[in-house]
Amino acid sequence: MSTSEQGWVQIVGIGPGDEALVTPQVQAALAEATDAVGYIPYMERVAANPNLTLHSSDNRVEIDRSRHALEMASEGKRVVVVSSGDPGVFAMAAAVFEAVEHGEAAWRDLDIRVLPGITAMLAASAACGAPLGHDFCAINLSDNLKPWELIDKRLRLAAEADFAMAFYNPRSKSRPEGFEKALKTLKDTCSDNRPMIFARNVSRPDQTIKIVPLQDTTPDMADMRTVVLLGSSQTRIITRDGAPIVYTPRSVAG
Repeated sequence: MSTSEQGWVQIVGIGPGDEALVTPQVQAALAEATDAVGYIPYMERVAANPNLTLHSSDNRVEIDRSRHALEMASEGKRVVVVSSGDPGVFAMAAAVFEAVEHGEAAWRDLDIRVLPGITAMLAASAACGAPLGHDFCAINLSDNLKPWELIDKRLRLAAEADFAMAFYNPRSKSRPEGFEKALKTLKDTCSDNRPMIFARNVSRPDQTIKIVPLQDTTPDMADMRTVVLLGSSQTRIITRDGAPIVYTPRSVAG
C-alpha cells in the first residue's frame, strides 16, 4: 500500500477564533482529509467541503471521539481531529494518545501527527501586550477530570512561586463556584493588586479585554468563553491614550 493510500490521523488546532490565525499547515490537512471529528462548536468552524465528512460529537466524549478517529484511519481514511486553540493544550492530542496507549495494538503503527495552533492564552496575551513575558504557567480550572483539592494546591504553589498564570475553563453554568474559590485562593496567597485580565471571545469581532486589579475581581467577570490571565508581582501596566499595555519584564531583580 502506498503512503497516499494509507490512513492517517492529524490532530489539529484551529486557533482561538479568527480564521486568519489558522495555520497554513492546518488548512492543508483539512483540505486533504476525508473525515473530521470534533466537538460540535469547533466543527461548526470547519469550512464546508463536499469531500470531507464531518463527525460532530458532544463534550466529555474525547476518548470515544479519539477511538472513532483511529478506527477510521485503520480503514484507510485520512482523519483530522479538530481542537480549538492548540491541540496539545487541554485538548485532543492527549486524548488521542491515551486511546492509542490503551487501544488496539495496530493503532501504534498509524501515521499520527499533531499540528500546532495558536492557543487562547497566547492570543489573549498578545491582545493586551505581553503579560506572559516571563515565567508563567497554565491551569485548567475545570474539576471534571481532577479533584478541586489538586487545583487549589497548584494555584497556591504557583502564586507562591510568583508565576504569571493563564486559566482555562474558569466558570461554567454547571460549576460556577469553582472560579469563586480560585479567586479567594489567589487573593489570599498573592495579597496584592496585580492585574487580572479577562479576555472574552479573544480574536473574534466581539472580543472584549478587561484589566482588573486582583483584589477587585468578582466571579461573574468570567465564563467559558473567557480565558483569564493573572500577572506576577513584577507585571506592569503602561497607561496611554486608548487601551493600556500590560507586560511582564523579562528580568527579575535579585
